Amino acid sequence: MREKKGKEKQLEYLVTAAEMKACDRYTTEGFGMPSLVLMERAALACAQEILSEKGRRGKRTLIAAGCGNNGGDGLAVGRLLMQEGFPVDFWLIGERGRCSPETEKQLEILEKYGCAVWDHRPEREYDIIVDAIFGIGLKRPLEGIFAEAVAYVNGSGAFVLSVDIPSGVGADTGRLLGCAVRADVTVTFAFLKRGLLLYPGASCAGRVRLAQIGITEESFQGKLPAAFTFRRGAPLPLPERDPNGNKGTFGKVLLAAGSPGMAGAAVLSARAVLGAGAGMVRVLCGEENRSILQAAAPEAMLALYGEAAGPDGAGYGRTPSDAFRDARGWADVVAAGCGLGRSREAQELIRLILTETEKPLVLDADGINILAADRALLDHVCRMREAGGAPLILTPHPGELGRLAQTDMETLLSDPVSVCTEWAGRLNAVVLCKTAATVAADPQGRVYINHSGNSGMATAGSGDVLTGIIAGLLAQGMEPFEAACLGVYLHGLAGDAAAARDGEYAVTAGRLLEALGPVMKEAEEAPPAGRSAASGRGYGR
Repeated sequence: MREKKGKEKQLEYLVTAAEMKACDRYTTEGFGMPSLVLMERAALACAQEILSEKGRRGKRTLIAAGCGNNGGDGLAVGRLLMQEGFPVDFWLIGERGRCSPETEKQLEILEKYGCAVWDHRPEREYDIIVDAIFGIGLKRPLEGIFAEAVAYVNGSGAFVLSVDIPSGVGADTGRLLGCAVRADVTVTFAFLKRGLLLYPGASCAGRVRLAQIGITEESFQGKLPAAFTFRRGAPLPLPERDPNGNKGTFGKVLLAAGSPGMAGAAVLSARAVLGAGAGMVRVLCGEENRSILQAAAPEAMLALYGEAAGPDGAGYGRTPSDAFRDARGWADVVAAGCGLGRSREAQELIRLILTETEKPLVLDADGINILAADRALLDHVCRMREAGGAPLILTPHPGELGRLAQTDMETLLSDPVSVCTEWAGRLNAVVLCKTAATVAADPQGRVYINHSGNSGMATAGSGDVLTGIIAGLLAQGMEPFEAACLGVYLHGLAGDAAAARDGEYAVTAGRLLEALGPVMKEAEEAPPAGRSAASGRGYGR
């Protein structure tokens, strides 16, 4: 998923600390842009953010600066605010002899202006604190005077602006390195850092403002970052709609979902398939769910199994495997697992789907649990997919992914990007981890980190809706990774729309579906630059 020249930029790159440092270094060494010029532009962006809010002008301000270049940025911010009439105190946290050359230069400038730089915290109260203690280079947990400084900032009650990233947040993973500043706003430079979107770091960043200071994509020297997100407000790459098309043109999804007492999962997912634009959906489920599905999702066709589920819906029993074999030739895409349960019949069905289907497959929920529990099947699927095969997308929540990867929750949540990337490679598949900032990875190492959505989406059935959206986009010819990324983003936008209407406490999976239509309409009416180049089926079938 790369943007095309001449089109409005759809994507926002998300950099690691190493990628940002390499880009910064080439800007100064390769292009000859002086580091102090970049520092002044960064400081100006932070100062302008403080000046932009009414009621802050002239408020007592503390600059909490470390010895690295992040500290130099902060010292320059304080100088600019001082020149705007703010009473500013400067606190250097650490030994001056350890300062970077640029930060030492900022200290010398302040001294020439007659400013005192404290080597301990001034005993005053502040309205504004600029956090410039540590930037993206921090690797170890904060302790000693640095942890004490963070505790003071967090307990001060002041408005806090963090420079580039809140001190203590891991730039690559969003992990808290011992402790971290909780900012009201973070002004970050050139490109977003992964840790500003990943939790818990994202909860420390407050409102994030991206400032351009003269470091551009050219400094990547053609080695673009692996991770990205969608740019807010940019057109979305929806699949093309053929004005001369029909319901078959827009894709057919076979959905293996639902079980006794879990018909709702099949209903939600089937409705989401159609809500995302697919032309047809057929639900593969037990006879006991017939009446519920016909009432709640009348647009869906049924492929039934059970005691009274012959080819015409009555007459003799069919197994789930029989029903799948009868229906799979009809489908362009298969989705499986939502509310399926883990019965022996469900296990047999998932084994069959994983080993015999030649259609793109979205595997969710119990489908993943069954695969994770049968390590022999998992090993077989990994070997089978080494040479490629039909597109496969896995959409687990952390518990399901943890079972698949056999890792504990703390390890998984501390670095979901690494776990998703590892299993995307092992399964030659697109692998998601559904969290507050959902991550998706593909076998080529590309990573998507989502920023849409809210806490109200942590509700029963939300994942079933997501599976349906992704399957619906996949059926319309989108490439698997594109379908997964866009599906996650649209799902989050629907959640935001539902929360805007009813509040986060009242968001349900049904309300996500209600909000999906307006979200798709808004995306559809965006400029044509937002449309994907995908058309037709696009999978070599």
